[in-house]
Amino acid sequence: MAKINVCTYDNVNQDIFRSTIYPKRVPAVLKGVKIGECKEKWDKDYLKEVIGKKQVKIHVSPNPQMDFIKKNFCYKTLPFDDFVERAASENNHECFLSEDEKYYLRLLGDDPRKDISNFQRLFPVLSNDLEIPKFFDTDRFFSSVLRVGSAGVQLWTHYDVMDNILIQVNGRKKVVLFSPKDALNLYLVGDKSEVIDIENADYSKYPLFKNVTWYECILEPGDVLFIPALWFHNVTSLDFGVAVNIFWQHLEPSAYDHKDVYGNKDPLAATKAMQIVDRAITALNNLPDDYKDFYARRIISRIQSKAFSES
Repeated sequence: MAKINVCTYDNVNQDIFRSTIYPKRVPAVLKGVKIGECKEKWDKDYLKEVIGKKQVKIHVSPNPQMDFIKKNFCYKTLPFDDFVERAASENNHECFLSEDEKYYLRLLGDDPRKDISNFQRLFPVLSNDLEIPKFFDTDRFFSSVLRVGSAGVQLWTHYDVMDNILIQVNGRKKVVLFSPKDALNLYLVGDKSEVIDIENADYSKYPLFKNVTWYECILEPGDVLFIPALWFHNVTSLDFGVAVNIFWQHLEPSAYDHKDVYGNKDPLAATKAMQIVDRAITALNNLPDDYKDFYARRIISRIQSKAFSES
């Protein structure tokens, strides 16, 4: 397994990002980016004062390694100020599962079924503290998501279909990323990897995981991480932390499912291709096993020759 440090760039502005960093389509840590007063202001007490008693739906788990596939966490609802107090504490006498349980919040819209998350609209006071870097055309903006988590929380490896920047406001995060070309080595279920404990992977169960190229960085308060669409990422909060994700559409807007309020559905053309593959598999099931195997290999070969990129 090759391990590579994510490239770091200092004093990045819009011109440098668009001309030098964005065209490479690889992750980058951006330091010295102007993000406003949030880094100095957004401590626990300030957040409690501004957001107050707003009810929020959170992930709660006795295991810091949260697994979305096996759902080793539960969803609970708390007033935001109570949630922040718990998330910032190492042990809680008031708890749902255990005194050392972990908490994670991905703040959604008021109606998660219909509303795309827009941090600026939800919290105009906090929005005034945050200066969003102008790295993309404003008409391509999709969503902005406030994230708050306990120290030690590790989120499952997954990819997003849109470009995004992760603005680390306070606390530190360790982020491990894998190229889209490692998709076959990550044992995917939908957009998520089955390999949860990436630091101590079970190679008897996941032997291909040895073949991944591992990109790693530590985000300090004020750092911004550019994550291109389709890059897998696994995020661990080293401290109680607050961050904001900004997502935007890299492809033409018509390429995406307009009913997708979370921004995690595959582009329409990719979804159609997957459906065609499912129909092909159904058709192959009408053949004897040796014929099914033969023609499946032919189909794979054809896809590789016609659709795989050479780089």
